[in-house]
Amino acid sequence: MLKQILILSFYVPYGLITAMMLGLVALPCVVRSQETKAGALHAPAGTLAGQEARTEGGVVKENPKDGLKYVWIPPGRFSMGCSPDDSQCDAGERPAHAVTITKGFWMGQTEVTVAAYKHYVTANGKQMPDEPSFNGKQLNPGWGDGDMPMVDVTWYDAQSYCGWAGGRLPTEAEWEYAARAGTTAATYGDLDAIAWFVDNSGNQHLDGKSLAGDDHLSFLSALSGNGNDMHHAGTKRPNAFGLYDVLGNVWEWVSDWYDPGYYQSSPPQDPPGPPHEQLRVMRGGSWSDLPWLVRVSARTGVFPAYSDDNLGIRCAGEMFAH
Repeated sequence: MLKQILILSFYVPYGLITAMMLGLVALPCVVRSQETKAGALHAPAGTLAGQEARTEGGVVKENPKDGLKYVWIPPGRFSMGCSPDDSQCDAGERPAHAVTITKGFWMGQTEVTVAAYKHYVTANGKQMPDEPSFNGKQLNPGWGDGDMPMVDVTWYDAQSYCGWAGGRLPTEAEWEYAARAGTTAATYGDLDAIAWFVDNSGNQHLDGKSLAGDDHLSFLSALSGNGNDMHHAGTKRPNAFGLYDVLGNVWEWVSDWYDPGYYQSSPPQDPPGPPHEQLRVMRGGSWSDLPWLVRVSARTGVFPAYSDDNLGIRCAGEMFAH
């Protein structure tokens, strides 16, 4: 039930208020209402790390630890925070400010998949978490679909996985820089073409704007009845760096603590995030989110011990020489 409340906290003011009272989520300052096959993105564990290929985003290497592909993100400068002409931003996304990423890094081409997470579980003698479910429906029964994004992981789980894979969680600045991939708009393309979100993640296309005012049960019923669900990693169009599902499908943990006022004083180079807060940042929006959260600058925070069926992992770091 708490998971459902938190899911709904991203859609309607009532949910936001409820989740805030439960201490589960940070309340935003303002509430507003060519596909590629996933199978080609994965390699068996043990693939040589030296194998690489060229993509739109540059060099791609396969990680022998988790069998996933990672893209080289070069250093650069960008405007972080509310995009020009984006009317959906809340105060936590302001002010927009220039940030320089001084060192390049590798970033997962896709979100961490179930198959990759099973490698980690096996190698470390751990257990898979409970299977994800939404409104009583199992989303990936028995964790049987390995191409689905891994969900129901805490920040601690995500941090541990990325460390095992030879990397780390990206900083919030690295995440947004990589997500934008040189663009200044609120999304890096038409949302239907690049992201799974509430409008297109079910059997029939929904009108998210019309759902925004629904009560909790009506919203749950609409999504459940329409079969809304997460989708295989890497089946939407990538951004210019060659990253898939940076927006939509599942939220992604980043390393930073969450402070809605951090942009007022964050450093201009490689901002590390606040030294300590109560919540951790998650980015990107998900299959069960309305469009106003599926934007490159949208940010929110939850407790690091929280997990959900729309929250996953994307690793970054220095896992290969470049």
